[in-house]
Amino acid sequence: MDKWLYLLLNIGSISIPFIASFDRRLRFDKYWRYLFPSMLLTMLVFIPWDMVKTSIGVWGFNQRYVLGFNIGNLPLEEWLFFIAIPFACLFTYHSLNYLVKKDILGPIARPSALILGAGLIITGIIFWSRTYTSVTFISTGLFLLIHYFVLRKDYLGRFFLMYLVTLLPFFLVDGVLTGSFIPGEVVYYDDSRNLGIRIGTIPIEDMVYGMLMLLMNVTWFEFLKSRKSITL
Repeated sequence: MDKWLYLLLNIGSISIPFIASFDRRLRFDKYWRYLFPSMLLTMLVFIPWDMVKTSIGVWGFNQRYVLGFNIGNLPLEEWLFFIAIPFACLFTYHSLNYLVKKDILGPIARPSALILGAGLIITGIIFWSRTYTSVTFISTGLFLLIHYFVLRKDYLGRFFLMYLVTLLPFFLVDGVLTGSFIPGEVVYYDDSRNLGIRIGTIPIEDMVYGMLMLLMNVTWFEFLKSRKSITL
């Protein structure tokens, strides 16, 4: 049963959002034509990143909790992670846009992106030798600054709201992946490559990694929505 754990986490993450996508008020299924290309384009960045980090030992996967089917050097479940989690979070993003009409965080979104982006880049440079920290923090910081200086889109506040709302399920899912509630962990880390700061069992870098992954998905999603002529 242990070998099914990572797969079941993926299924559990996507199952309710998938079913709720057909709700007659939300009709998130009508936006799948933008959703799936967004996830694919993001995976083109994160899958190679994941493969490299796995190959050099920044993190690895406990064979106790995966089925043993690999694509490249990544278990099948890790590939599915980049579908299940973005699907669930973009469903949340879409739902919040429908349910919360006011852009609550809009007024502080761009200043927050500037401050957070600069802070992450500085921290990444200071801890340059810790590769999970440096690559993740600098990449996320640069992408936030691209939003601030170049893209300047009005959905940034809504992204931050979605990110904050999804932190609770993030702590649950990533908590299990990193060893909460189970013997050992699904994903293990070389702590010499990160800051060694954990929230429970979760390396703080995972929160920044997740922010970059989700912001990239939202950025592509909004871009493709704005080009309504694009169809699958």
